[in-house]
Amino acid sequence: MKFAIQINSCPFHDNHGLTAYHFIQAALDSGHQIIRVFFFHEGIYHAMKYASPPDDEWQMTRQWSELSSQYDLDLVVCISAAQRRGLLCPDEAKRQGKLDNDLASGFRIGGLGQLLESILLADRFLEFG
Repeated sequence: MKFAIQINSCPFHDNHGLTAYHFIQAALDSGHQIIRVFFFHEGIYHAMKYASPPDDEWQMTRQWSELSSQYDLDLVVCISAAQRRGLLCPDEAKRQGKLDNDLASGFRIGGLGQLLESILLADRFLEFG
């Protein structure tokens, strides 16, 4: 089965992102395909390179980056939601005359077109948060 996933909630306020992470990991381990994981609204905070939760807490950004590397997972961050919250990739930072590169490894910036495409290609669409 092919899944498209959307994550809307901040990793520091609830466990929706962690639940999505475990679902995706289990689905991939079971032979299913994840078309794309789309981070929207407060979910963009999963992609913050400089997030530094305490050592005894789950390191969501690092876990996503490792999962992306392990499974060649497409992690897309909504550009509009990211800009509103100050998360900039190198291209957008340059366009705005800033020096930021806040995007963690394995993530990329995209738009709602990528979300729609993944929904059309998937058998199931799941939204967390």
